[in-house]
Amino acid sequence: MFAELRLGEAIAILPFLAFAIMFLILPTLGLFATAFSDGQGGVTLDNIGALFTPQILRSFSISIRISFASAALGCLIGLAIALAVIRGRLPPVIRSTLLTFSGVASNFAGIPLAFAFLATLGRVGLVTIILREVFGLDLYRAGFNILSFWGLTLTYLYFQIPLMILIITPAIDGLKREWSEAAETLGASTWQFWRYVGLPVLWPNLLGTLSLLFANAFGAIATAYALTGSSLNIVPILLYAQIRGDVLQNQQLGAALAVGMIAITALANVVYLVVRTRAERWLK
Repeated sequence: MFAELRLGEAIAILPFLAFAIMFLILPTLGLFATAFSDGQGGVTLDNIGALFTPQILRSFSISIRISFASAALGCLIGLAIALAVIRGRLPPVIRSTLLTFSGVASNFAGIPLAFAFLATLGRVGLVTIILREVFGLDLYRAGFNILSFWGLTLTYLYFQIPLMILIITPAIDGLKREWSEAAETLGASTWQFWRYVGLPVLWPNLLGTLSLLFANAFGAIATAYALTGSSLNIVPILLYAQIRGDVLQNQQLGAALAVGMIAITALANVVYLVVRTRAERWLK
């Protein structure tokens, strides 16, 4: 009976294993093979060495800074919203509505999201015109540009904040009411409870979610490409130019860029998995 159960479990995961092999493992191995190829069947390190040229290093720097900025702001804003809804004793319908919207918004990206922000905060966007005509505030004269570093970061927040809410909600639910009641009984203020109990318990989850949001933003290309085109030289856009471009096309260098992105996102996900495992004991 036990042997049959184990066999049944193995058969059940075969579709997932087949999917992972075909669409994750084999493409990744192909990228590594292309990254170390000279295009004529030989092996070379030139493509990996090209990753350390000034232009590519600047691209990685911009991508890392945008990813970290959107991840950090997404964590802070998402945590504040989740705490207000969950710990604020609001009606259950607000929580269910927030989680439903977050599930949808966290997957809303690409060309539709880029168009939505252009139509809202572009030079002739709805909010831009309202602020200029009604309140006399010209965003673009003040230095804002939707096609800039902070413009792309703001756009990323649309799916970063909902993703943060979805991930941090179980951790906030793990903060038992008895802890805050015990702290209040002992004379602790609300600030002292969060300083010595709440935030230390949530900290592993916050760090893990920050790593996951970083990886989520670092690998995004459709939104960035549709919004900024080539005006912002981030790694995904540079990678696209190397693989599909008419002038800068270099398949081997593009594969090397992809390997670099895989290394950074893998590191971010490893951090997430490690701290998430350590934090699970508080959710039991």
